[in-house]
Amino acid sequence: MPECGEDRRPRARPGGRTVAGGAGRRPHALDDGVLYTPVGPEIGVASTKSFTGQLVALYRLAVHLGRTKGARGINYPVALEGALKLKELAYAHAEGYPAGEMKHGPIALVDPKLPVVVLAPNDRLYRKVIGDIEEVRARHGLVAAVASDGDDDIATRADHVRDVVQTSELLTPILCAIPLQLLAYHIAVLRDCDVDQPRNLAKSVTVE
Repeated sequence: MPECGEDRRPRARPGGRTVAGGAGRRPHALDDGVLYTPVGPEIGVASTKSFTGQLVALYRLAVHLGRTKGARGINYPVALEGALKLKELAYAHAEGYPAGEMKHGPIALVDPKLPVVVLAPNDRLYRKVIGDIEEVRARHGLVAAVASDGDDDIATRADHVRDVVQTSELLTPILCAIPLQLLAYHIAVLRDCDVDQPRNLAKSVTVE
């Protein structure tokens, strides 16, 4: 629970675990275990730094616990983060999808006016992503890709490419998240949107 407040205290249960944004905050004393995110104070409402910090912290936990079986690919949540930031900062509708679901609906939207942002690091799903890019290009869609540095296959297929360092597959979500956040930021600036105080959003949200 990266965003929590004093109202947790009466409902705290033994055995609680927390992913927290900073050391020393009072609510965290109620938990049996706390995993702190290695970032400073978050100023902007969109919380891009908090997302990246929590990603790193949870990755450390996941590596400690071991690899989870029964799934494929790890960048889908990053696609969701990129789509969310476009909505929050630039007020632009966007959706994140796994590469394997391209033909289960999203492909119907592809036309020359639709930009498709593809996460294409050189990982186990690389050939699948290449196939999706070719499907988009065959329908005259615009492709912007986040790809591993020096990837000529992506460079020859995508209209725009943002390179990230070639690294372990386990680290690609951290590297791929930042270009998506920057994309949302720059589109928001071009649209004269307030990137630090997006409309209708607040830094702290109270839910019942």
